[in-house]
Amino acid sequence: MKKYSSYFKMLFIAFASLLMTGCVQDDKYDAPNLDAYQCQDLTATLTIKEVKALHGTTRYVFPEGSTAVMEGYVSSTDASGNIYKTIYIQDDPVNPTQGFTISVDAVSTYTKYPQGSKIYIKLSGLALGTYGGLVQLGVEDATAIAQGVDAVSRIPEKMLPQKIFRSCKPAVKMVPKKLKITDMTANQDLLGALIEVEDAEFTSLALCSSFAPDGVTVDRQIGQGWNGNNKQYLGTAIVRNSGFASFANQTLPAGNGNFIGIFSKFNQSYQLYINRVEDLRDMKRFPRLDKIASDPCALNPSDYTAKTVAEVKQLATSAPLNQITGNFLLKGKVTANDETGNLFKYIYVEDATGGIRVNINKTNLYQDARFKVGTEVYIKLKDLYVGAVNGEIQIGQPFNGNVGQIVEADVFKHFFDAKTGITPVIATERTIKQLTTADVGRWIKIKDVQFIDADLGQPYAGSSVTNRTLEDCEGNTIILRTSNRATFAGAEVDGGKGDVYAILSIFNGVYQLWIPKQIHADLDGNRCDGSVPPTTIFLETFQTSLTNSFTAYDKGGPQVWTRSNQGTGTNYYAVMNGGNAANEDWLVSNEIKLTGYKSYGFSFDSDGRASVAGPPLEVFVTENFTGDPATTTWTKIDAPLDTQLGGFAFATSGRIDFSAFANKTIRIAFKYTSTATASTTWEVDNVKITGTK
Repeated sequence: MKKYSSYFKMLFIAFASLLMTGCVQDDKYDAPNLDAYQCQDLTATLTIKEVKALHGTTRYVFPEGSTAVMEGYVSSTDASGNIYKTIYIQDDPVNPTQGFTISVDAVSTYTKYPQGSKIYIKLSGLALGTYGGLVQLGVEDATAIAQGVDAVSRIPEKMLPQKIFRSCKPAVKMVPKKLKITDMTANQDLLGALIEVEDAEFTSLALCSSFAPDGVTVDRQIGQGWNGNNKQYLGTAIVRNSGFASFANQTLPAGNGNFIGIFSKFNQSYQLYINRVEDLRDMKRFPRLDKIASDPCALNPSDYTAKTVAEVKQLATSAPLNQITGNFLLKGKVTANDETGNLFKYIYVEDATGGIRVNINKTNLYQDARFKVGTEVYIKLKDLYVGAVNGEIQIGQPFNGNVGQIVEADVFKHFFDAKTGITPVIATERTIKQLTTADVGRWIKIKDVQFIDADLGQPYAGSSVTNRTLEDCEGNTIILRTSNRATFAGAEVDGGKGDVYAILSIFNGVYQLWIPKQIHADLDGNRCDGSVPPTTIFLETFQTSLTNSFTAYDKGGPQVWTRSNQGTGTNYYAVMNGGNAANEDWLVSNEIKLTGYKSYGFSFDSDGRASVAGPPLEVFVTENFTGDPATTTWTKIDAPLDTQLGGFAFATSGRIDFSAFANKTIRIAFKYTSTATASTTWEVDNVKITGTK
């Protein structure tokens, strides 16, 4: 389903984030004024080590009325926003032997409990649990208790003044504990402490990228020590960075030096959290451990011979692979990336002379500042290859005798943000008849086109890459190609006429269009024959709830209809899994009035999974619901279902004619059954009824 309001809201938030973060020059903060906060010195009865020992192998709750008090020194600060709703402490500011994690439902805690301050925690009513294998302090979590999970919730902000007290003594300087990455396993008592990893550097996979994309938390990796024979680090650790940190959009330090951060872990992975970017100011030394001799992120365009896209394409001869040996530099604007998954491991860049595809063996390219749409990027071309793949000229590295993807470890060597900011991408307007090979690789606008009749009611893609056909009012056609990886693959194509914004590609002489987002094919106008496109009068995507417009009825068996997003990321759907039991469960819609239109269409997506297939999902409609599926008279709908009972690929039913129910009020139902020996997991999504005047 298209959600234009959400799209523009996200666009606004992203723009606002750029405004807020674009002006950050450093990470210096004024010391908080604590005059207004009460301080109190208590007598500790338990050390951090003794408190952690109480957890043992399961949750521990301090009784109400307990007089237990723990003390520690605050090792963290959330002033930069990189650490969120967590206070880390340690038992000594200079030479700690214990660290600890306190989970709090509060932000800007540095204003009350600044780094280096001694704090006391009254433990009465608090609880110890784990998250990702890390013991932490919080409060009991009712859901975790019901599920038998060893977890705790954050301490509510209103409780903090009664539970955590700052000492009246001045804050002290925290001296990070020196710790080698290879010694982390043996020093897990220090989890939560401020540590220093000497002679460290961010690995080449992270070089020249930002700390984190706007609003997204990502992992970067640092290495320490070097094995010259194997050309690898003796030890590596994850640095976890928040996209909401004040320094998120700054470029990672590219040199070698001492890394200072909070020592933590998640399951078996050791993680480090940066308090402030100032703590990494020492990471400037060259050469690095991996023998990079100078700053690889610095680029002087005058040191290279500029090439246009058209000139780069001319380097491709009749051979499938042509190595670029000249000291050439291409500057182009990113016009399309992999944000929705329709493009995968490649981007398109364009200048005044044309556009070209650049293959990169890396996922989530759109999260890298260099590859955001509208960004101008420099590409160092020396030692890359150019050639035609199925007729389309592309840039990359060799793979099976053709132009393949640039390996991730080489990304920092070839791509540089031009630092000109993000500007609008202007499409080249063309009709279908006007397209030429010079347009291949360009971001183009095809005016006044519509999907052919045979594609109406169909999704953009099925279980594999799918071709749909666009036509203009003169009958000229062009293929619109969509990957089954695209987030909008299961969405129904628009039934009207309008403009399509897309990348033009070519495959063995046949032009193809690729749209990066569904909104780029917004076709809502009247069709070429004057007919009005169908109007959606009922739509349920299960994104927010199972019961917005449906009710589940359990007529037998232990399982019931529920909602999930397992295997599909952010997309939710209704799901019923009978397990090894006999079940009968109905999912019945609210009333739907079919009035005001001449004809109606019904569609939905389904996905079935089974090792031993059970009875198929059944679809029904009724005009007289009694309130009980068992006593209602139903009309069965012969609806196409998913036939590939494996994976997470949804199949669309296509448009099912519901015109026989015009001027009636109906309910739709999905009936699930299973047996003790055979059951299929059925998932349902995008239940839709359209009307056409």
